[in-house]
Amino acid sequence: MAQKIDNVPRDVFDASKSKRKKYQDLVVGQAGWWQLVRYELIASLLRHTPGALGLFLRAKFYPVLLGKCGRNVFFGSDITLRHPHKIQIGNNVVIDDGCVLDAKGLANDGITIGNGVFIGRQTSLNTKDGDIQLEDGVNIGAFCTVFSASQVRCGKNTLIAAYSYLVGGGHDMTDTETAVINQDRPSLGITIGDNGWIGTGVSILDGVTIGHDVVIGANSVVTTNIEDFAVAAGSPAVIRRVRQTIAASG
Repeated sequence: MAQKIDNVPRDVFDASKSKRKKYQDLVVGQAGWWQLVRYELIASLLRHTPGALGLFLRAKFYPVLLGKCGRNVFFGSDITLRHPHKIQIGNNVVIDDGCVLDAKGLANDGITIGNGVFIGRQTSLNTKDGDIQLEDGVNIGAFCTVFSASQVRCGKNTLIAAYSYLVGGGHDMTDTETAVINQDRPSLGITIGDNGWIGTGVSILDGVTIGHDVVIGANSVVTTNIEDFAVAAGSPAVIRRVRQTIAASG
């Protein structure tokens, strides 16, 4: 059953809220002056600090904002954190320069990043009342976007090449008398199995389940489920062949 998305950003147009309250709801995600001041002191002041000093300070102080942060986590410069208390990060993780980790939502768990994960430069993980789960060993290239309004899961050791787009949500367009932007936004979510390789420029649309050990060719648009060990490509993507496992010699 599709989950409907609450249009959270529209809160910024709520005339009953002060500018400070709108900012705090959209970015910090927690009420109270202390939460706001703490966020500003850490995230804003350290975000652009250059060089080794910046890496050291962010490694020391960013975990204060996060729901959980493991050991040896590399935070590049110019990283955007929204609703950071709903972001959980494992050990030995790299979040490169310019990334966005936005766990925005009213009742979601947020973003969970496992151990040994690499998130490339300028990649965005965005939720809107949804969850994103990157399991151990996931590697996401530069300039990717992962959006979730329900649940997006990338299995262990999944490789996602640059400029790929996982869109775990959509727009209803059945009412022709109402603009699409004002209609419901259903979401079924996306699941990618372990050990997959998603080629550069791939788009994976809402409701798709991709099996384990799957390869998706560059610039493909995946609109339907893909079985285990398949090699798929095209727009829309179709299965071209199934990878063969090599039986162990007796």
